Parts: sequence; C-alpha cells; structure tokens
Amino acid sequence: MATPDSRVEALKARHEALEHALQSETIRPSPDDLAILSLKKEKLRLKDEITKLTRH
Repeated sequence: MATPDSRVEALKARHEALEHALQSETIRPSPDDLAILSLKKEKLRLKDEITKLTRH
C-alpha cells in the first residue's frame, strides 16, 4: 500500500508530465484546443488532490 507521501510524489510527477505535454501541445502548429483543455483540467484535478493530501 502506498504511503501518503509516495502518493503525493506520484501525483506531482504526473502533474509535471502533464505540464510538459501541455507545453508540447501549445507550441506545435495547429494545437488541439480540446486536448489543451483536457490537459489543463487534469492538471487542476491533480493539483487539488495534492493540496488535499498535503493539508492533512
């Protein structure tokens, strides 16, 4: 079973990966607006979960 700290670290790693994907999508020719929106929503969801876990 994962510890809360390891869960937070995994979420932070996923958040960072999404940031890189978002940057790649925004700089390519004809970026996909729906993909960008989806990436941003997932990043926000992860950020909220990280915040929730680190408050306890």
